[in-house]
Amino acid sequence: MTRLETGKIGEDIAVEFLRSSGYKIVERNYRCSLGEIDIIAFDKNVLVFIEVRTRNRSSFCPPQETVNYSKQKKLQKLSLYFLSSNNIKNLDYRFDVVAIDLSKGKRGIELFKNAFW
Repeated sequence: MTRLETGKIGEDIAVEFLRSSGYKIVERNYRCSLGEIDIIAFDKNVLVFIEVRTRNRSSFCPPQETVNYSKQKKLQKLSLYFLSSNNIKNLDYRFDVVAIDLSKGKRGIELFKNAFW
């Protein structure tokens, strides 16, 4: 399975999981000149920018730990661009990470709310 296929499967699983957890999906794979946000959703009245990390083989670190400082900064810039370009003001927002482990036939999923700021 290619990296892109693994990512697509992971995002599909994440969307299903988030919906079952009460999130309302606004957009998937939001793209602009700055990059991409995997999922944008509402969790009650909070807008959530969600990074999905999927692993299909064992690794030395769990998927959520791959959202490093530079990735966090990039997502922060992307979120501000999204808010500005959609004229969204006075709305609470946060960053969540969904970690999915598909290695060794598992289908583990973990949600990290307020993963970073």
